Order: sequence, then structure tokens, then C-alpha cells
Amino acid sequence: MGAKNIHFIINPISGKGNNQLTSELVSSVLPHDKFDVKIKQTKGPRHAKILAAKSVIEGADIVVACGGDGTVNEVASSLVGTKVGLGIIPMGSGNGLASTLKTPKNVIQALKLIRKSNTTRIDVGQINNEYFFSNTGIGFDAKVISNYSQAKKRRLATYLKATFSTIFHNTPSQKVIITTENKSFNLRPFLFFVSNSNEMGYEISLTPQASVQDGTLDAIVVEPLNKFEIIRFAFLLLTGRPQSFKKAHYFLTQNIEIKSLEKEGFLAQIDGESTQIKSNQVKITLLKSALKVLIP
Repeated sequence: MGAKNIHFIINPISGKGNNQLTSELVSSVLPHDKFDVKIKQTKGPRHAKILAAKSVIEGADIVVACGGDGTVNEVASSLVGTKVGLGIIPMGSGNGLASTLKTPKNVIQALKLIRKSNTTRIDVGQINNEYFFSNTGIGFDAKVISNYSQAKKRRLATYLKATFSTIFHNTPSQKVIITTENKSFNLRPFLFFVSNSNEMGYEISLTPQASVQDGTLDAIVVEPLNKFEIIRFAFLLLTGRPQSFKKAHYFLTQNIEIKSLEKEGFLAQIDGESTQIKSNQVKITLLKSALKVLIP
């Protein structure tokens, strides 16, 4: 058996923007006689997805996403349904999926995990034609992410600032019909959030019981709220008690359809990245065990 083929895809501007993963550092943990290593750097949005797709064609055994949740999403999206394993070196701000998989934040420790190459398979969410691995949503969280994405520095303080700014400038969501296997909602949701994992990032969670291996998506619909109720809900979220909020409805599902009764399109967030969905219909589904990942 030849050397294991490992490709690193680095987003140099993730997090604090000083991500340098040198070949010398990598080879100190992954020696040349046992590992065939290739290091690639992204040059802009969506480039990580292209680089990862090329790595699959080039015969990579493992592709390592070095960046934040956006970089991880792009790399992982090209690995869904393949036998190629996803490794992560957390270099972003939130690092939601990395935290869920218990990937070490220390670079050397993360490299040692890659050297060990223990793998398992996890579920993958799909929203229309895009994949998500941690979570997706419309409403309040999408507005927060949209505000957060405009900040120059991504860190917890910036996220909290975007959250409170959204609270005090919040506008009503569009009216939608949300349909699942056995539930239906017709409302202007303050929040509609669907999670595959138990963490959003920054150790904050709306769905602490969620699992990437349980074959279901955890969903939450929050009814329209006034500003006082929004502040109360945000407090419960930050203190780990969002499920005690009476206007929040939690359920498990595998298939969801959302239809706008007003304007076309939705402002959404997918794994912490703001996106505009142009269609007035959204389908969210679960793909069981669709991604191979490295774990401790």
C-alpha cells in the first residue's frame, strides 16, 4: 500500500486572517515516507469547493478543510457521496462542525488526528441544491448572519453585536407555510432553524440534543415575537435554555417544505454563511450517512 494521499485546502483569511500552515509543520506530523501531502490555498468565495472537487479527481484519500464553517461547508460539499474523508483544522471564528466532531483547536493536535485517520460517517442536510452540515435557517438567524458577514472581524463579540443590532432593527418575516411529515405552520416566523448538529458555533446551541448520526434533523419554529420577547429568547439561547421558551416549537423531521405566500425568495443562512434563495419554495431533506469524516 502506498503513501496516504492527503490534500489541505487553506482559506488564508478565515478567522483572524493569518492562517499559515507550512509544509514544514505538516511534514513534522505527517512524514513524507508515509503521507503524500498537497497544500492548496483558496483565492475567493466558492474556490474551496472547486479545489476539493479537483482533489477527489486527483485521488485524495482525505481532504482537510483549514478555515471556518464556510470553508468546511465548501470542502465537504464536494465530498458528499464519495469515499474521501473530510478532515478539519479549525481556523475560523465559530467552528461549529469542528466542535461537534470534537476536532482539536490546536493545529498540531488536529494534524495528529489526521495522522491517526479514524473515520465515521455522518448525515448531511440539503436545502434545495446546497448542502449543510451544521445548520440552516430563515428569519432572525439569517438576518444576524447577514449583519455579521458585513463586519471586518469575525469573533464572538462581533456576533453578539450583530445579534443585538438585529433585535433592535428587526422587521417582520414574510408569511410562509412550513410543512413536514406530520406538522404544518402558517405564520410569519420570527425564526425557523433546522440543525443537523448540536452546535451553531461559539458553543451556542438552539438544538443541544441534535446528532449528526441519528438520521433526523432537529427543527425549531418560533412564533412572531415583540422586542421584549426577542430579548428574553436571546437570553435563554445564550444561557443554554432555548427549549423552555413557550413560543418555540421543536420537532424532529427528515423532510421540510417552505413556501412563501408573499415575495419570491428568502434570506437564509447555510452553515453560518448568508445566502439569498431566489425561489419562493424551499425543500430541506436529510441524506443519511452521506459524508465520511475524521474523528478522534
